[in-house]
Amino acid sequence: MRFTKMHGIGNDYVYVNGFEEKLADPSAVAQRVADRHFGIGGDGLILILPSDQADVRMRMFNADGSEAEMCGNGVRCVAKYAYDHGLTKANPMTVETGRGVLSLSLHLGSDDRVRQVTVDMGQPVLALEQIPVQSSATIASQPALRRINEHEYELGYELFGEPLRATFVSMGNPHLVSFVNDLSSVPLSVVGPQLEIFPAFPRRINVHFVQVLSPSEVKMATWERGSGITLACGTGACAVGVAGALTGRTGRVVLAHLPGGDLELEWNESDDHVLMTGAAVEVFNGQIDL
Repeated sequence: MRFTKMHGIGNDYVYVNGFEEKLADPSAVAQRVADRHFGIGGDGLILILPSDQADVRMRMFNADGSEAEMCGNGVRCVAKYAYDHGLTKANPMTVETGRGVLSLSLHLGSDDRVRQVTVDMGQPVLALEQIPVQSSATIASQPALRRINEHEYELGYELFGEPLRATFVSMGNPHLVSFVNDLSSVPLSVVGPQLEIFPAFPRRINVHFVQVLSPSEVKMATWERGSGITLACGTGACAVGVAGALTGRTGRVVLAHLPGGDLELEWNESDDHVLMTGAAVEVFNGQIDL
């Protein structure tokens, strides 16, 4: 199998050109290639495929083999690959994903290669049942969630001796956003996997802790559903931008600092769409025997 290793601010995947390569079991391939010791190494596998409703189609598989609806950093790299490798020269480019067709504006360098991409991520989903979050879930006969205001809930889960407070957003995949005073104090490797499978989340959830630096700047850390701690999560950063604005902690234009780099976010008032701008980088090409 021929492949290309790419990353969006450190959120790295193995990309396969599905116009040329055919994989019978992409879930198994994802687990094989994502292994950082015995495989290629990455947060998962992304297939770039033909589409009958967009310029290209994207399928994304986490490191554990589970298929996810979307990846914000991944879709930027899909657009870069498709443009740089001549699958399409459309700009803006449309990409079919698990959350529908997205429009991406490509920012080119002097060599006519893609350097950055702005993704129209569409409207956030805030209704619990659509995220999905089960408001009726219980733990030991007690409610797993308690609503404390219009956009925040307390979970039946304690962090620093108090119930965890969270806002829920879907950007085509489910996100939990929790604001904390000191990001460095959060034991993400312990808390992340526990919250991912918390009873209120029937399809598991991506977990993000956020420290607000100013109304226009935040830093965040992510436990990604199916992959663990990652250097970046594009859909998660969008969810953070929405959650910050909803709760009055930030404005609608935010610079998010993630461990792997920065993303520019804007939640438009006019159409309710979230725009995300960030880098897309091709690292190397190779071939692996499966």
